[in-house]
Amino acid sequence: MEKKAHNNDSRLSVVFIGSGNVAWHMSQSLHEAGHKVLQVYSRDLSHAEELAKRVNAEAINKPEMINQDADAYIISVSDDSISVVAETLHTILRTDKTTKPRVIMHTAGSVSIDVLRDVTEHTAVLYPMQTFTKHREVNFSEIPLFIEATDKISEEMVLCLANSISNHVVAINSAQRCKLHLAAVFASNMANHCYRLAERIVNEAGIDFSVYAPLILETARKASVMSPRDAQTGPMARGDVKVMNKQLDMLSDPIMKEMYELFSRSIRYDNMRQK
Repeated sequence: MEKKAHNNDSRLSVVFIGSGNVAWHMSQSLHEAGHKVLQVYSRDLSHAEELAKRVNAEAINKPEMINQDADAYIISVSDDSISVVAETLHTILRTDKTTKPRVIMHTAGSVSIDVLRDVTEHTAVLYPMQTFTKHREVNFSEIPLFIEATDKISEEMVLCLANSISNHVVAINSAQRCKLHLAAVFASNMANHCYRLAERIVNEAGIDFSVYAPLILETARKASVMSPRDAQTGPMARGDVKVMNKQLDMLSDPIMKEMYELFSRSIRYDNMRQK
């Protein structure tokens, strides 16, 4: 979907439930796009206050303090907590007499939209596929946003929010999004852990990990313009048994040794599948 023009008439009021990494960046991007962040809720009031100051919002730490007149309620908490938060929101909002449509949405990659469907009429998902760390700036316009909605009102609202902060908005269903998130775990979390293990190895040799920056960047650049299968190099891709056995002997950590063997088998198996 192409990004739609954003103007003052499409400003929405939003309440963020959660103040973690995703909420930290998404709330500030929506604020900068002209939307009104009314409140930031966190069980830890100091966390809510830190973020609320950045988006000119009210910080709250009690569910009963949640504003009932927002357009959208964005749940950005741990996956296991989404259903509980959604039920709490539904209980709070249904006590209000207004007929104004209000959309409850979550930002998780691996949680179905059905977790919200059972508790309220208007539901959506607004999932940014990126790794976030507080206080580390990101350009949200470059981040792919994957959306889903259960009805027309929710679709229009989530599109309004998404298109105002990202140039890459794609509508997919929950099953697709779960696969997308699974792949992201391999591409980001597991890859980053491999960086951490590499850091441990070179630190033991008295070498600064920063020397790996060009290698890491080039690996990522190649993966963005060609199939990672075609970009694979090194002893595992070549089947260089002597080198691999030598490197295995250098590893004293049994888990790292096991990982090395698993990756070797996986690369070899993937190469065989392509033949």
